[in-house]
Amino acid sequence: MATVKELKATARPSVGKGAARAERRAGRVPAVIYGDNKPPVTISLEDRELRLRILAGRFLTTVVDLDLDGTKHRVIPRDFHLDPVRDFPVHVDFLRLGEGATIRVSVPLHLKNSETAPGVKRGGTVNIVTHTVDLEAEADSIPQFIEADIGTLDIGTSLHLSDVVLPKGVKLVAAREDVTLVTIVPPSGFNEEQKAAAGAPAAAAPAAAAKAPAAGAKAPAAAAKAPAAPAKKK
Repeated sequence: MATVKELKATARPSVGKGAARAERRAGRVPAVIYGDNKPPVTISLEDRELRLRILAGRFLTTVVDLDLDGTKHRVIPRDFHLDPVRDFPVHVDFLRLGEGATIRVSVPLHLKNSETAPGVKRGGTVNIVTHTVDLEAEADSIPQFIEADIGTLDIGTSLHLSDVVLPKGVKLVAAREDVTLVTIVPPSGFNEEQKAAAGAPAAAAPAAAAKAPAAGAKAPAAAAKAPAAPAKKK
């Protein structure tokens, strides 16, 4: 379930592009806290610490306790922007989490028992069609990932969204169709081998039928060798 991280933030009274550039020159990243029917609060965070959190992964599904000058704000990152050239964070949006708040998140899909799947043992390849799953959950119930057991999949079969068992307190965001998550792709030449195997019995049938008359032809010859029965006396 959700692990709460901590970040320190500083109030940012000045807003606008000029003020934001000044924060970045000072090694800080502009950010904003919004939501929960409260006015937005502009803040800034230490660049290096924030960058490490983003690079660690799952940043947008991690609940954060923001220490804003001694006052704690429980939030979750909803968006962040990176510099297109140097790839460092330039702005972050945090959603304020009220008590019992339910939010939508996308969490990664993790596969289980792929090495024991019959399709893999027969040379098939696991093809992940959907890498993340959209969920709705309370902040304290957000899973780090969703586990999908593919241990029974054979070549040409698939695992769908409806096959996944969700943790307690978590539900799927309504989808228009039952999304395919994983399939087992056949190895190269598999279809040709299957066709050849299916055609083998059909090819054997005419050959067997051709041998049947030859076997039957021996019967008259055997009958010709039998001695004639003696004629009955009158």
